[in-house]
Amino acid sequence: MNYLLDTHTFLWFLDGNTNLSKKARSAIENSDNTNFISIASIWEIAIKMSLGKLKLDVKVEDLKTEIVKSNFEILPLDFEHIIELSRLEEIHKDPFDRIIISQAISERHTIISKDSNFGLYKKLKLYW
Repeated sequence: MNYLLDTHTFLWFLDGNTNLSKKARSAIENSDNTNFISIASIWEIAIKMSLGKLKLDVKVEDLKTEIVKSNFEILPLDFEHIIELSRLEEIHKDPFDRIIISQAISERHTIISKDSNFGLYKKLKLYW
């Protein structure tokens, strides 16, 4: 199965945070699955860190190392994702979440997220 981790899911996984459900952690750790991190999540993390809204034990420039070490793949932003974004229902207002949702729909990945708003998108497969 191909999973796209929401930003908080990725951060909770890296941190070992107990807010990450056991079911989600198990799916992420299952070597039969492929886990993706959107470049939009990295962008969001970098912005929040530079604004002082997010503190991590790792520097932005070291995030790629953490991603590779965790056997995750970075999902770049593609023109097809933007086309899907233009068709997306106006349910969720957060621009980063909307990009991630669009990527998951376009790539047919299942999103691992606790965000209940994600479940309102009919074409989106959600796992938690």
